[in-house]
Parts: sequence; C-alpha cells; structure tokens
Amino acid sequence: MKITAAVAREKGGKLTFEELELEDPREHEVLVRVVACGLCHTDLAILNQYYPTPFPVVLGHEGSGVVEKVGSKVTMVKPGDHVVMSFLTCNECDLCKQGHQTYCPDFYLGNFSGGRMDGSIPLKKGTEVIHGCFFGQSTFATYALATDENIVKVEPSLPLEILGPLGCGIMTGAGAVMNAFRPAAGTSIAVFGIGTVGISAVMAAVICGCTKIIAVDINAERLELVKTFGATHVINSKETDPVQAIRELTGAGVDFSLECIGNPKVTRQAIDCLRTTGVCGLIGAAPMGTEVNVDMNTILFGRALRGIIEGDAIPTVFIPKLIELYKQGRFPIDRLVTFYDFKDINKAIEDLEKGKILKGILRM
Repeated sequence: MKITAAVAREKGGKLTFEELELEDPREHEVLVRVVACGLCHTDLAILNQYYPTPFPVVLGHEGSGVVEKVGSKVTMVKPGDHVVMSFLTCNECDLCKQGHQTYCPDFYLGNFSGGRMDGSIPLKKGTEVIHGCFFGQSTFATYALATDENIVKVEPSLPLEILGPLGCGIMTGAGAVMNAFRPAAGTSIAVFGIGTVGISAVMAAVICGCTKIIAVDINAERLELVKTFGATHVINSKETDPVQAIRELTGAGVDFSLECIGNPKVTRQAIDCLRTTGVCGLIGAAPMGTEVNVDMNTILFGRALRGIIEGDAIPTVFIPKLIELYKQGRFPIDRLVTFYDFKDINKAIEDLEKGKILKGILRM
C-alpha cells in the first residue's frame, strides 16, 4: 500500500516527506494507521548517527494508532483496536523468557538494524530500498507495520494521541525507578536531566514514596516546573556543585541516582553523590565509544553503576499500569506534551534539540 513517511537520508539532515510502498502484514504482523507519534532523543541519536542504523530510513518509535489489518496468526488484536507500539525483542531467548526483554541479545537487530529480524525490509520507493522497522514500527509515517510482540492494546475511550510516548521515553524514566530501583518508602533519589525521562522518573519516585526527590539540571524553568511534579529539592548545576549540594541535603548521599543525559561528566556526578550501597542508573544515550572516568574506590564501597534500557519494562505489563495511574490523576503525562502537525516534523525536531519542549507529539 502507498503511505506517506518522513525519510531521513543524511546525517543531521532534514527529513523529507515521500510516498513509499509498504508491504502487507506477514502472519505475525499488524498494520496500524498511525494517529500520533512522540519525538524521542533516540530518534535524534540515529539522525546524528550515534548508532549505525543505515540510511535512508524511516524513524519514529513512540507510535499510537488504530489496527487496520492483522496477519493470519495474530490473536492479541483485531482491526479497529487502539494500540500503543513499543520496542521489539525475540521473546525466545533465556533473558526474554526470564522477563529481561530489554537486554535481549537481539535488541539491536530488532530495533536499530533498519529491517526485520530476518533481514528483510518492508519499505521501498520504486526500486529503492528504504530502511524501516525502527523499534519494530517506524511510525514517522501515516501507516506502519508492527508485530504481535510489540503492541499494547488500550481502551478506545483514552486519548490515543498522548499515549505513544508510554512506549519509550515515559516508560524509560518511570520504569527505571519502579522496575529497576524499586525504592522503599522514605528513600532518596537524585535525577540528573529534567526532560521527559527525568520528569517521568520524578513522578514515579513520588508514587513509590521517596521522601527526598532531588532534580538537577541547568535549565531554571524546568527546575521550577519539576517542583510541580513532586521534586522536593532542585539544584541548578550551572550555579552549584550538585555533588556537594546533594551531600548537604542528605548527609550521606542519596540512595539512588539517575543519569538521563548521556554526558560523562554528569554520570560521574551521579555516581559521586551516592551514599554507600547506593545505585546509579545510566539511562542517557551517548555516541558509541563514549567513556566515563570513575574512582574505583567510590564503587568499591558498596556503590553500583548499572545501565537501564527501556525502564526494565515488559510493555504489555507496565504500560497498562502507567495508564491506570494516569487515569487516577497520579501520572499526568498530558502536562508534558506539545503537539505538532506531521508536516511540521522538522520544526518539532529543532525545538526538541534546542530544549524548547519536553515531549513533542506529531499528529498524523
């Protein structure tokens, strides 16, 4: 079928709107009419070639939409169902079967390779191959192919346009706290980087009962905003040494910290502000080969640094939980959103890069 997609053709370049041909769904695939798609820094990371996904490619991985057609072996959804799309894994390896899908050995193959896991590519323009299947979806487009492994059915009464980011950015921040850290009530956390991921982590820390929730950023407006989401303290790291300030606030340091930026200097600060036995979670995406210096004795005294992908979440389990919290008014994701028409995607990307918005959502 003919679709319209925003195609990335060169590193750091503008996306171009093009008419492409999309294959019919295979037996385990689902054709989705895309209603909306969130913009994520991971899209920018690929556009800037932090990771080697091939061009030309259709990006977009926070899609929400309506099922149009299903493959012969799909049983989870039917045409007309509303869905959120998330990441794709093999669901067959030991890690997937143990509930650790985000660390599947085939995570790169399923999400960043530019095609299906078997190497085939469902998009073309005439005889030209256009890479797709980004996060098993490629939803910078009017229609997308997902699979029965990376879709989550949602209630049709919900505002479908705002739900797409639950499949990545929002899930990543909230899941890092609720799934990876699982903090006890009364514990402390510092969140470095107050974008969508950071604010989602702050909201999750409130839900978990953390009593010291410290937000660190260099943007004064965002620091004021995050107070309204539950941060108990804010630190402008452009003006204040955050490690010293956190130790003054807590005495011994925080129980948990999150690095949401992908900056080696900030990662070191997030480690150094921990109390003994504290855990730092690394979320921020950095170019391949980026290194961070750590004092080995800091780690030796019971501290830990661990990577967290997609909030350690199982989307079919975790996204419904976040939706229920949203319905109860305890997880107000609608306050993060700025809407753009699909035709304004390059303006939305520019605004995201400049820090003018938290979560841009494209309306198809």
